[in-house]
Amino acid sequence: MPRFDVYGIGNALLDIEYEITHEFLEKNGIEKGVMTLVGEARQLELAKLLGEASMRKVACGGSAANTLIALSHFGGKAFYSCKIANDQAGEHFYNDMRAAGLASNLDFQTHERGHTGKCMVFVTHDADRTMNTFLGITESLSINEIHEPTIKDSQYLYIEGYLMTSPTAFLAVQKAKQIAKSHDVKIAITLSDPFIVSHFKDNFLKTMDGGVDLLFCNEEEAMMFTNSSDLDGSIEGLKKIAQCFVITLGSKGSWVFDGQEGFIIGSEPVEVVDTLGAGDMYAGAFLAGITQGLDFKSAGELASAASDKIVTEYGPRLSKKEIEKIREKFLLKQSA
Repeated sequence: MPRFDVYGIGNALLDIEYEITHEFLEKNGIEKGVMTLVGEARQLELAKLLGEASMRKVACGGSAANTLIALSHFGGKAFYSCKIANDQAGEHFYNDMRAAGLASNLDFQTHERGHTGKCMVFVTHDADRTMNTFLGITESLSINEIHEPTIKDSQYLYIEGYLMTSPTAFLAVQKAKQIAKSHDVKIAITLSDPFIVSHFKDNFLKTMDGGVDLLFCNEEEAMMFTNSSDLDGSIEGLKKIAQCFVITLGSKGSWVFDGQEGFIIGSEPVEVVDTLGAGDMYAGAFLAGITQGLDFKSAGELASAASDKIVTEYGPRLSKKEIEKIREKFLLKQSA
């Protein structure tokens, strides 16, 4: 039996969340609702303008980290390959990740000198989130951060789509995929962001060459990736690439395909305050469900319950109380 449920690879970023106005975005030329790569100087400039009054939370993040922490909270066991620097932000990231129950290459590799990546997350009053990301040292993530024995000892390899932006990370992804395929480890990938899909589609196609077992995306990403104008067209397009997939639909729920049958998973009406990490939470809870024996429909219901709850509070983490309630409802294991 595999030691780990999911081996993930992604950008290690310290998430710094701010509550701001639409006017701040417009005044400072920040494109709303997407992730934009910026330099460290730009982040420092924006941080100075904002000050600490609008800051809400600081936590280890990046898409894959958020997903694997959610998996861990719902009883799964995860290993995370990433890269941080030997600085204060890196120390914060590492301690936060370990407290969340993740094993990692960071446990036995020296942290290099440099700057740990940071993601400024701007949350507006419509609960939308806009991200300005300085990749820092994670931009040089490479095959050196891949731990082959652990990939072999996992049920799934989970690939963060944001890695398509870095030449060295892209090569690391191909190496990890090769190892997984040669040892019958299933491959899951997330499209991550419309910006990434539109600018790095060729890298996604190369990564998915030969197919993937499970793909996560939202409706906009699905339509962009398949060159479709509606959900039905996206579904048919994704069937040609992924054996199974999930398309999240915001307040409309999600569409789950298990390789044979498609399911609409409903979403509870909630008061949304922050959509940060909703897709990551969905993926983590879904993976926790299927690796613990739930069918795709039940895993979708679990993931929907978790993502419905996460959008009602700030930050990408559920409280222990909420985790326990959801875990008990779906008869999941205790947190790993």
